[in-house]
Amino acid sequence: MEEKYQSPLVSVVIPALNEALNLRHVLPLIPSIVTEIVLVDGHSIDDTIAVVEQLRPTIRPSIKIITQTGKGKGDALRAGFAACVGDIIVTLDADGSTDPREIPLFVEALLRGNDFAKGSRCILGGGSHDFTRLRRVGNYGLRKFVNMLFRAQFTDLCYGYNAFWKYCLDKLDIDCDGFEVETLIHLRVHKAYLRIIEVPSVEYRRIYGKSNLHAFRDGWSVLRTIVRERSKNYFSPLPQPRLPLGPYIITDSHRVPEKSVL
Repeated sequence: MEEKYQSPLVSVVIPALNEALNLRHVLPLIPSIVTEIVLVDGHSIDDTIAVVEQLRPTIRPSIKIITQTGKGKGDALRAGFAACVGDIIVTLDADGSTDPREIPLFVEALLRGNDFAKGSRCILGGGSHDFTRLRRVGNYGLRKFVNMLFRAQFTDLCYGYNAFWKYCLDKLDIDCDGFEVETLIHLRVHKAYLRIIEVPSVEYRRIYGKSNLHAFRDGWSVLRTIVRERSKNYFSPLPQPRLPLGPYIITDSHRVPEKSVL
């Protein structure tokens, strides 16, 4: 008798702080393959929770709302990951800068045998509408530094659109609270010898409001995180250099939003 294939459960974690206006546009675009949405509220003072409750009956995935106890994106992701029930976890921004319609591409990359699917704005099919010159230069310098120190082949470092199998959480042990969490996750996945694939992704400008990201302050936090991670187990062998990653092959072009192909 032929065994029936069962699709994995997919959880999407969305940290949100005063994102009521943006969530009206983001949540309806989350695809039907998602099992649950875990929205982590960072003590919003706008109508973030009210908007989510209003949209709940119209959204197919179930929505779980939790309130983080601390502050910062790292703290929010840590709380969100702990609440997930899915086999696959996807991280998504609430401001509209990451397109939920790309989620099937990340899931497909994992189903092909990879442990961690890492979004990249810097490979064929990816791009950014929000890369200021300062951010671009900073990301380039930090990425080059990381690739040299850790024998990595990352094409993008400070981008938070990721998907991974839940068992990867055992290797992450998130112990930071700020925006440097994305770099921390990428470094620890690499140091754990997990199989990483980069998936092209397009970053958009936030729809409404002002970003909580501060280029100099958060860039300094990223740099400190890099140095700290390299200083741990300094004499332990690093993963061997891998062949440069080629562009991710999309098997079904109809699943790619037309506007997200550059």
